[in-house]
Amino acid sequence: MKMMHMAHCVTLVQLSISCDQLIDKDIGSKSDPLCVLLQDVGGGNWAELGRTERIRNCSSPEFSKSLQLEYHFETVQKLRFGIYDIDNKTPELGDDDFLGGAECSLGQIVSSQLLTLPLMLKSGKPAGQGTITVIKNNLNPTWKRFSVPLQHFCGGDPNTPIQVRCSDYDSDGSHDLIGTFHTSLTQLQAVPAEFECIHPEKQQKKKSYKNSGTIRVKICQVETEYSFLDYVMGGCQINFTVGIDFTGSNGDPSSPDSLHYLSPTGVNEYLTALWSVGSVIQDYDSDKLFPAFGFGAQVPPNWQVSHEFALNFNPNSPYCAGIQGIVDAYRQALPQVRLYGPTNFAPIINHVARFAAQATQQKTASQYFVLLLLTDGAVTDVEATHEAVVHASHLPMSVIIVGVGGADFEAMEQLDADGGPLHSRSGKTAARDIVQFVPFRRFQNAPRETLAQTVLAEVPVQLVSYYKAQGWTPVKPLPTPAKDPAQVSQA
Repeated sequence: MKMMHMAHCVTLVQLSISCDQLIDKDIGSKSDPLCVLLQDVGGGNWAELGRTERIRNCSSPEFSKSLQLEYHFETVQKLRFGIYDIDNKTPELGDDDFLGGAECSLGQIVSSQLLTLPLMLKSGKPAGQGTITVIKNNLNPTWKRFSVPLQHFCGGDPNTPIQVRCSDYDSDGSHDLIGTFHTSLTQLQAVPAEFECIHPEKQQKKKSYKNSGTIRVKICQVETEYSFLDYVMGGCQINFTVGIDFTGSNGDPSSPDSLHYLSPTGVNEYLTALWSVGSVIQDYDSDKLFPAFGFGAQVPPNWQVSHEFALNFNPNSPYCAGIQGIVDAYRQALPQVRLYGPTNFAPIINHVARFAAQATQQKTASQYFVLLLLTDGAVTDVEATHEAVVHASHLPMSVIIVGVGGADFEAMEQLDADGGPLHSRSGKTAARDIVQFVPFRRFQNAPRETLAQTVLAEVPVQLVSYYKAQGWTPVKPLPTPAKDPAQVSQA
């Protein structure tokens, strides 16, 4: 299986298919298998994404043609693989023998510990298209360091000739050429490297012409850049934890007006949001055991208010088996607690942060933590929550907050920190933006997967930014591709 990083942050995954011991439908010979890949597009419909070639007389084929599709972490991409015995030249499969098939999600495939992915090249802007900034009114400029994808820079070949053009910038686009020189990545890496900038016409007209100046390359490095898929394929586990709001403002769970009221079908906004987000995350956790907590309720047997109680009432083992296990624990806990208050987030954030801190002691990109908080109102312990989020921003951790009901969630928007870094009262600044908040009401009339797409879209970037800042590469090295997954950084 391969993955390729394309423009606009779209990742293409190439699946290599093989089968073992297929049944024989042909009389006197083995089947002529072909694999077709389909994706669930909703409403019970499946769209064909591609087919492999047909292999004649083979019961254990290894198809050479790979199947390619876009990868989106924030959605559950259900796939169906169908194997057919092809005995005619028509493209339709209805008249061919169906040998068997399998269904799974793309998330299950990419998070499998049995798969390796040769890394392909990251796409981007070709060299020379706005990669160097303009420095005005300066005959001795020092340009800022810039990066160019290796494939676009030299096609992956360090000896490929490269032309560098230096021009006098004009706002109307009619830039005047100062001079050019030719080099290669190999030469650029022999820093410090100095090149004469030659204007061809001036060189031909004037015998005394030497150059139009010199360009000195101070540093040129080839740096590997890892993607979210690289870390997942390298063995990184995403640990999912849930925190559910049991404060009194939710209303009496037995009343149809309550946000905790279970409809005749056994669902409410809390469970809908949980299923939407959890169904995506669960594919990236191998043991499917998820800690689940409640906060803001009086809990038995002493009826003290707790902001961090296990939904299964087992503090020593708050784990639930799968998303359904969390749902079951929630339904069982609901009639056993008394909704109270206030709405404090800090205890659960700090709880998950302690585990994230322990994981960093390994100094490997092996564990990342995602906390989903489901709440009906604005946070009460604002300062403590800011402190907890700022602390967690230095750890392998992301926080997703879904606001259910129609309350004022302005304080939640501040936690999202889209307007700038979050600050704690003590003056500390968040290392990165790790909180994503959305009000559930925005998605009430949208397909269920839309909520997950919105709140999970930033998690891959947050994960990569953390490990990049730490300088941690994927735990399991990926096979070296024919062309390095790198970018050329120059100054």
